[in-house]
Amino acid sequence: MAFTDFLRRPLYRLYERRLLAEIAHGPLPQHVGIILDGNRRHGRENGITDPRQLYTPGANKLDDVLDWCSDLAIPAVTLWVCSTDNLARPPEQVSGILAAVEAKLRLLTTDPRIHARRVRVDAIGRLDLLPPATLEAIAEAKRATRRYGNLLLTIAIGYGGREEIIDAVRALLSEHVNDCSPQDLIDSITPETLRQYLYMPHAPDPDLIIRTSGEIRLSGFLLWQSAYSEFYFTDINWPDFRKIDLLRAIRSYQGRRRRFGL
Repeated sequence: MAFTDFLRRPLYRLYERRLLAEIAHGPLPQHVGIILDGNRRHGRENGITDPRQLYTPGANKLDDVLDWCSDLAIPAVTLWVCSTDNLARPPEQVSGILAAVEAKLRLLTTDPRIHARRVRVDAIGRLDLLPPATLEAIAEAKRATRRYGNLLLTIAIGYGGREEIIDAVRALLSEHVNDCSPQDLIDSITPETLRQYLYMPHAPDPDLIIRTSGEIRLSGFLLWQSAYSEFYFTDINWPDFRKIDLLRAIRSYQGRRRRFGL
């Protein structure tokens, strides 16, 4: 450990305790969405070039985030790990992303902390675009945690916000196209009915959405559900994301007046 890191740790712990005290009496978000950005930047800064190693530090960061959110009693976390656009990247990059996701999901399946914390794992997106090995890892994690309900961890993989809305409209039309007239079908489409066909129909909308690595845009993340979300952007790359960064985001969230369109 570098000497500067040795000196920094006590200050970090003091700051962490101060942040915890500041947010202790305010409302906590019930659903946090995180756009995991900066894996490749982190790799460049640390000399990591192997695509399979590039995304491993970010995948391992999940353990910390689950611990922090469990300690804060935040009941839902959605992580955007791979978009539909990401799947069009060069094959070596895509294989690196999916290999890291698969490895982490398999570890979650048997991780004692996941079972002790009673974390339920789910996945959303156009999962039919994923290879069989990734689908198998997702199915194993879902099966092993299906009875839990303390914290819902949703992995958005092969996900796009526009695609989700398109899929919802298609599913609604497919289910009812033969049941009623075209006009009745048109009249039946409301925000409430369409919501039932989204990828997470029963999860609360995210109160807080965090994006790492300095990018200030949503890029299509939870387009429908984020209508009244609060946003927090940080320059920290995802693999370097710290507990104080989450606490700062929550502190910022608590300092805002949520109007919900009013």
